[in-house]
Amino acid sequence: MFAEYWNPYIERMPIEDLHKLQEERLRSLVRYVHDHSRFYRQRFQEAGVEPDDIKKLSDVTKLPFTSKRDLRNTYPTGMFCIPENWVVRYHVSSGTTGKPTVVGYTQGDVDMWTESLARALTSIGLGRGDVIQVSYGYGLFTGGLGLHYGAERIGATVLPTGAGNTERQIELMQDLGSTAIACTPSYFLYINEVAQKMGVSIRNDTKLRAGILGAEPWSEETRKRIEDSTGIKAYDIFGTSEMSGPLFTECHLQNGIHIWADLFLIEVIDPKTGMRVEDGERGELVVTSLDKWAFPLIRYKTGDITILNNEQCECGRTHPRIMRILGRTDDMIIVRGINVFPSQVESVLMRIPEIGDNYQIIVDRKGPLDVMTVKVEVTESTFSDKIADLMSLSREVGRQLKNVLNITAEVELVEPGAIPRSEGKAQRVIDMRRV
Repeated sequence: MFAEYWNPYIERMPIEDLHKLQEERLRSLVRYVHDHSRFYRQRFQEAGVEPDDIKKLSDVTKLPFTSKRDLRNTYPTGMFCIPENWVVRYHVSSGTTGKPTVVGYTQGDVDMWTESLARALTSIGLGRGDVIQVSYGYGLFTGGLGLHYGAERIGATVLPTGAGNTERQIELMQDLGSTAIACTPSYFLYINEVAQKMGVSIRNDTKLRAGILGAEPWSEETRKRIEDSTGIKAYDIFGTSEMSGPLFTECHLQNGIHIWADLFLIEVIDPKTGMRVEDGERGELVVTSLDKWAFPLIRYKTGDITILNNEQCECGRTHPRIMRILGRTDDMIIVRGINVFPSQVESVLMRIPEIGDNYQIIVDRKGPLDVMTVKVEVTESTFSDKIADLMSLSREVGRQLKNVLNITAEVELVEPGAIPRSEGKAQRVIDMRRV
């Protein structure tokens, strides 16, 4: 029987007391950044707000938003609130467009990050006696080290494989008895594919029982496919490099990601208007860090699209939940005026048994019109079917995609293994219009 809570006092704190704690920390945070950050002091002046104006939680809306552009414009350390010789660690984003973002940590920040993950990992039933295989990348990327420290904090044994060298990962999984793995969902699907080619059954030949999967959007249908094919429980994990890294997971009930409200204040807004949406409505996640000192954030627009759920979870935790990330504002594809998220395409494909685990969305322009092609692998048995059966399957996939997306997509069925694999985040979208 696993421990139900890592920090029961905080995790089950009455909502009224939790809100009081948030208010106290919000007031302290605003005063702190005003006094220690030239960037935020100037932003507050531009917005006409003083620290004394923030008295209750609802006053957070008086504060200006922060965006990734701000982080890049102040590169590398222009938003830090401490002297650089107090920084114990840096992490740096990939910086796929423009400057990367640099995040600094005090020892207290690292401890907060570790505490958050200790609560999260405990909530999915992990602890002493577990062997957690960390197959996220180590180094500047936050995934590997974040899970590593969190797993050690709860007394689990860490197998720090990092990403790649997949056959060796499977051998170690068997030889050292990994009970949980942390990686991207697309990489876990690849691990399972390679294991099958090696004659290894994840279900029958390993002790694996949990997957801590994230760092890219994935659908409920992909979760079901993973669980049905491998026998593990697949748990969603969330965080961003700007917030610290991976911080939060679902609990064992798998019904939303618990956001620790003593550490972060969250809002969900309409990305166009900046106004809050109602609970249960889709919007962009905005976070304010309540317990970070090197690199605190005020109303940071994450770009992640989700739904807020403030109802108390049946697990007993009183903290708010967000539902799985539906996509990112910068991942959204606009095709002939229609907004398309890759996760919408994935949810359709993963419901169709004849379709494999890998796909790509290719958007191009023919004359004045946008054209979207969904290239998708079929299963081994389907690939050997008659041409007429494959054509029928292609039409059915196209029909289901149109029902969900409200646009017509060309469907290209390809043989298993035809789409390049990734040992990190999968490249799901190729937009030729940007080339």
